[in-house]
Amino acid sequence: MYCLQWLLPVLLIPKPLNPALWFNHSMFMGFYLLSFLLERKPCTICALVFLAALFFICYSCWGNCFLYHCHDSTLPDCAHDPSIVGT
Repeated sequence: MYCLQWLLPVLLIPKPLNPALWFNHSMFMGFYLLSFLLERKPCTICALVFLAALFFICYSCWGNCFLYHCHDSTLPDCAHDPSIVGT
């Protein structure tokens, strides 16, 4: 279970508010996870726990899934603020 300390914080990285950066963010996270799985070779239990947590977060459209953006969910109110998005 030692390897979970490297995988679980990945789920806490927030998705950028700017929709133009979502693709870059998902590619970075995907390549990070792929390289982690190939280099560190976590145990089967850790990998299954992480994939189950990722599946449940993405399936519930909680808002922090880096694989895709749920079409039914709306952006946070601060995403429409030009002082934040325009930077």
